[in-house]
Formats: sequence, C-alpha cells, structure tokens
Amino acid sequence: MGHSLKAAAFLIESRMADAARGDIDAYFDLGMAYSSGTGGIEIDLVEAHKWFNLAALGGSRRGQECRAEIAEDMTAREIGNAQKAARAWLGATMRHAA
Repeated sequence: MGHSLKAAAFLIESRMADAARGDIDAYFDLGMAYSSGTGGIEIDLVEAHKWFNLAALGGSRRGQECRAEIAEDMTAREIGNAQKAARAWLGATMRHAA
C-alpha cells in the first residue's frame, strides 16, 4: 500500500469518525473525496451523492451545489440508491445519538 493510499485511507477514516458525530464539514469532505478520487480512492458518484446530500440536509449550500452537479452524471437509479444510502446513514447515526 503506497503512502498516498495510506493517507487517503486515514483521511477517509478520520472524516468518517467526524461524520458519525454529524459533522457537516466531514460530510462535504467525504463527498469531495468520492467525487474527485482524492488521494487515490476510487471515484464513486453514488457514495459522493450520499455525502453531499447529507451535507445539504445539514444546511450546506456547497453540498447542495455539488450534489446537483454530480447528479447530472448519474442515472435515476444511482441517485435513488444514493438517497437510500443517505437515509440509512441518518437512521443508523440517529440511533447511536439517541
């Protein structure tokens, strides 16, 4: 595993931990990572849409803009899957917070 891959994995892991606490900036950062392949992680628009969607739901204007931008490159099914994943994430994190 190369240095940049390790760094990318660390970035994702640390942002995931922040995201689990409901950090909207972490949601946005994860969206950026998955939409641009930051640090060598695989580009995954469904995953990116999920994170931008969560950021947007949290009130992030940039999250809304990026979500709309990548949605143009996605199929209706992919967008549906991303929305389902966002709801599942919210359901899981809300249970932990309760």
